[in-house]
Amino acid sequence: MTYELEIQIEELRAELRNAVDGAERSQIEAELEVAQAELAVAIAELDGLAEAEPPF
Repeated sequence: MTYELEIQIEELRAELRNAVDGAERSQIEAELEVAQAELAVAIAELDGLAEAEPPF
């Protein structure tokens, strides 16, 4: 799962480098932030620092 997220992040970074429209840049930046957050959560779950299941 983390590999796919890492690939997605690299693709978004490439898109961001090539984006010229301000609205497009903002959207890509938002998608990049979400992907980076998802990767951080996935890594924490793999390291046992976060629980994959909700506490209830």
